Amino acid sequence: MNSHKKILNAAVIVAALGYFVDVYDLILFSIVRVPSLKDLGLTGEALTTVGLNLLNVQMIGMLLGGIIWGVLGDKRGRISVLFLTILLYSVANILNGMVHTLNEYYVCRFFAGLGLAGELGVGITLVAEVMSQEKRGFGTTIVSSIGIAGAIAGFLVSDLFDWRVAYYFGGGMGLMLLVLRVLMYESGMYSKLKQSTVKKGSFLSLFSNRERFIKYLKCILIGVPVWYIIGVLVTLSPEFASEKGLNIVGNIVAGKAVMYHYIGASIGAFLTGMLSQYIKSRKKALIISLFTLAATLIWFFLSSGVTEPTFYFILLVIGIPNGYWSVFVTTASEQFGTNLRATTTTSIPNFVRGATVLVTTAFNFFKSGSLGILGAGIAVGIVVIVLAIYSSFTIDESYHKDLDYFE
Repeated sequence: MNSHKKILNAAVIVAALGYFVDVYDLILFSIVRVPSLKDLGLTGEALTTVGLNLLNVQMIGMLLGGIIWGVLGDKRGRISVLFLTILLYSVANILNGMVHTLNEYYVCRFFAGLGLAGELGVGITLVAEVMSQEKRGFGTTIVSSIGIAGAIAGFLVSDLFDWRVAYYFGGGMGLMLLVLRVLMYESGMYSKLKQSTVKKGSFLSLFSNRERFIKYLKCILIGVPVWYIIGVLVTLSPEFASEKGLNIVGNIVAGKAVMYHYIGASIGAFLTGMLSQYIKSRKKALIISLFTLAATLIWFFLSSGVTEPTFYFILLVIGIPNGYWSVFVTTASEQFGTNLRATTTTSIPNFVRGATVLVTTAFNFFKSGSLGILGAGIAVGIVVIVLAIYSSFTIDESYHKDLDYFE
């Protein structure tokens, strides 16, 4: 009962810390991409090509994990799945610090991605279910804004220590987090589901009903711009900065670009979540964020000749509307019934992350043609932003929705 009254309850605190470690580990590769690959003997164009391939392997792991952990979260319970996912990604990241060949790196990134896939979705599902309709948005906003700050910690640790130590640190934090899981408890909604005979965690049922599938697809499309920006613009910011069309004055470091962008995203996650609560609408908050994001992207592509500090500042400002991820994951959790909620809330963000494979493939295709790196970035950006805006306009409003129901 108290969980309905308190915003900072055990579920919110532990889910927020869990997501902090999740984001730290998830984004760490983008930060240490260049030094780690150079340490393994790669140079030149291979740093970009192999780097994108490793990112894609991690995202494929997350795509599969999003389905596996989501289904298990509905079938076996939210808490047990959180334990398993944390254990897997913690061990994978510790082993990642020990790699000496590229094949070992690929294997570790795949299993790290597989484990990382479960933390956010199951955590958000639990928070949404143990809090009242009026307060659940506050809870999920706290989880997202604190969690996203994990990327900032990733840069600070990797800046102070060797890339291998940074991976050890992430794995160690995850193992320490397992101790806090004793504070967690299943939601009343899931306890009710467990006693019912309704079908639980049926991933295929998302595709057997046309209306449900369209709703599921729209949720995914709303989130894709977030990872287009992280996977392309921020991760490859050194390449964009040195492109003839931009000619940024100074030396752009990928790790710093990630840090500045996530400072903005952490602030934006909080502001967007509060906006959603204030105007009592998920849809309007998403639409406002996406239009603002489009405006900041225009600034990015027109930033020719700016100085290094100004370029980092632009990435920070882009992060603020890109923090709509907090409202996006809340919306995903509110769209479906209790028997599918973990399945959808866990798989949707990971399908978004997995879509990075399609986004980077399209980007590379256009880049290798006549468009070049800038033209490719603009072309892919227009497509993902337009699809996200359309989906936000046409999805159901879920702010006032009672979540205690079955599909």
